Amino acid sequence: MVYSLIRPLIFRMDAENAHGLALDALKTTPSSLLASPPRPDPALAMTVAGIDFPNPVGLAAGFDKNGEVPDAILRCGFGYAEVGSVTPLPQQGNPRPRIFRLAEDRAVINRLGFNNEGAEAVERRMKARAHRTGVVGVNFGANKTSEDRVADYITMTRIMAPYASYLAVNVSSPNTPGLRALQDEAALAGLLDAVIDARGKDGPPVFLKVAPDLEPADVDAISRIAIDKKLGALMVTNTTITRPPLASKHRDESGGLSGAPIKAMSLRRLREFRDATGGAIPLIGIGGITTAEDAWERIRAGASLIQLYSAMVYEGPGIAAKILRGLPELMARDGFSSIAEAVGSE
Repeated sequence: MVYSLIRPLIFRMDAENAHGLALDALKTTPSSLLASPPRPDPALAMTVAGIDFPNPVGLAAGFDKNGEVPDAILRCGFGYAEVGSVTPLPQQGNPRPRIFRLAEDRAVINRLGFNNEGAEAVERRMKARAHRTGVVGVNFGANKTSEDRVADYITMTRIMAPYASYLAVNVSSPNTPGLRALQDEAALAGLLDAVIDARGKDGPPVFLKVAPDLEPADVDAISRIAIDKKLGALMVTNTTITRPPLASKHRDESGGLSGAPIKAMSLRRLREFRDATGGAIPLIGIGGITTAEDAWERIRAGASLIQLYSAMVYEGPGIAAKILRGLPELMARDGFSSIAEAVGSE
């Protein structure tokens, strides 16, 4: 309610400045004024890769790049928060402006380029909250100018493994030149071997975030590797470099498109990965999720968990609570007593 009143003012601001304001609000504003999540519902709880998630709704990487507000995010009702993307060294990212709201399309285009404060700063914040409860994953990638990108992933794994609930390996951002080449079969297998070795025997599970811009052969190859390497989950999908029909004047900006226009593409990829994996590995549905109906559709299509980010730009921090209130009604309508029962049931 509060967000709907102030959104017109926020939308007059530059998108990146508004993002900074949102982070400041989460740092300083009581959670009760930002969102009113329902009481925890055991029927919404999920266990994925040995981690107990109180509900399946997560905030995707990109919002809290530097690990500044994960606990505030959890207090807004999200079942888990994902910090990052983080790189070993701090980097400025691409020149501004680099975030564009496509309000007519309820979408966002970003070409941030992994702007973040670097591993040392994020490690310090993650270490400071290590005594707290709540599922907080860390999403990481390679520095743009790195001469050995695999070494960057190894570095990030070693630094973040002691503090992260899970490690999200990001090889699917379109804004670091050449990064998506790591999704190629041989490169991906070698990268994951290196990450798993660096994580150690008792480290957190490794998740892999993939792009929506894949061919069927890519889906099959990634699925085989994920199963072979015993990954904790596949995250389907990141932003797209393709452009469906869009109404906004910003439609031709370069970068990754997210939000409502990629809903169908991301859902299709999720179904393809469900078919290719045969349910042998948990899937996390991402892309164009705005409502409880959207979340339920991903769960029925095979997602054990879901994530969103762009929807929060338009709906505010109460988006998680809104979805959580709607899911039990949809479960009852379709005859399920828990989220776990419904995964892949379509």
